[in-house]
Amino acid sequence: MHLYLESLGCARNQVDSETMAGQLRLAGWSLTRDPSKATVIVVNTCSFVESAVNESIDTILELARFKKEGSCKRLVVAGCLPERFREAIADALPEVDQFLGTGAFARIVDAVAGELAGGTCLLPDPDLIPIDSSAARERTLAHSAYLKIAEGCSRHCTYCIIPQLRGRQKSRPMDQILDEARRLITGGVKELNLVSQDTTFYGHDLPEPVGFDTLLAHLTELAGDVWVRFLYGHPESITTGVITTIAAHRNLCPYFDLPVQHVAPDILKKMGRQYDREHLLDLFGRIRSTVPGAAIRTTLIVGFPGETDADFQQLVDFVEQVRFDHLGVFTYSDAEDLPAHGLPGHVSKSVAQGRRDALMVRQMGISSTNLASMIGKTMSVLIEASPEPHLYEGRSILQAPEVDGMTFVKTLPEGPLAAIGQFASVRITEALEYDLIGNAI
Repeated sequence: MHLYLESLGCARNQVDSETMAGQLRLAGWSLTRDPSKATVIVVNTCSFVESAVNESIDTILELARFKKEGSCKRLVVAGCLPERFREAIADALPEVDQFLGTGAFARIVDAVAGELAGGTCLLPDPDLIPIDSSAARERTLAHSAYLKIAEGCSRHCTYCIIPQLRGRQKSRPMDQILDEARRLITGGVKELNLVSQDTTFYGHDLPEPVGFDTLLAHLTELAGDVWVRFLYGHPESITTGVITTIAAHRNLCPYFDLPVQHVAPDILKKMGRQYDREHLLDLFGRIRSTVPGAAIRTTLIVGFPGETDADFQQLVDFVEQVRFDHLGVFTYSDAEDLPAHGLPGHVSKSVAQGRRDALMVRQMGISSTNLASMIGKTMSVLIEASPEPHLYEGRSILQAPEVDGMTFVKTLPEGPLAAIGQFASVRITEALEYDLIGNAI
């Protein structure tokens, strides 16, 4: 009973995959990293944008060959791909034995065992599925964990399919989050990364509403030296209370992940985003004045329908003015099931790609300058790998996993070695475009 699980997409998907893996382990399955040895293969998919859809389909087809060449008897596909394309995906991928939508993760053991009746697609309404706080997780890393605090999203951004795939926002009760955080910390985690679709909107939908700043304050009490970071915030839902709470606690990472997507008024209106450039400049100014040295990350979308050269220039000027520490730029990904699909003035892929490349060139220079200011400082670095003797890869408190740069740490041959999954004190000696280099002290 060997099982291989491939997880695609975002950190929230990774939590779902780890939860499914935990259920399967409890049911007696042995997890393998070699798909050729697996009796069952599970793929947890993403379909957020076109490239993610293509990656999901390519991965499914690649792993389906083990039904002929390996030991695989059953192929299960879960998550956002079947949720988005529903029964049509079963017709397009006959290689798959069972599809589970985002509301059916709790049925993974039955799906793997071939005990689900009623066709190859199980697609319950995600709004009707409660979050299971007690489910065991088979975590990917021992030292770092994503902690999902809510599911779904209640916003109506016209470029985004998430509410359709995950339903309305459903915040977990705070005591359940704290219980899971306590278990993770007791298990040796050194970093908790809070995730949801709209993390800073946490708690507003609970029967007795709770602010995200209140959750942070409770987490800092039990975290000790463990880093607590939030990802996937929103400029409309982050409050002054969140900013001041982070400023007041050293174990709350001074890291603000707040995707803004655009700043041109017409584009923001078409996107369904309810703020403007002045609001954003005030917000980022307050963050930097309240939390000196904070890292600010954002994402932008270029090539949105109707985006003119003047709109794009506003975006360039904004990036130059704010000088983000971390920036991701994406080209608009169109699809017929998106509200934005019907908007006039679609931008060609070549123009959108050119705008993306131009922004990233600007950001490379900004990032280089920002990181150069770190030279000579001593920072705590969470060590994650050692590609060769006396050279380590890790991240500072200002670098989130997977999406930001790294800090490379050197140790002297006669000095102590760093430990994977532990903190090291590092004096920064060099700065690259997106990475730092330093010596362990």
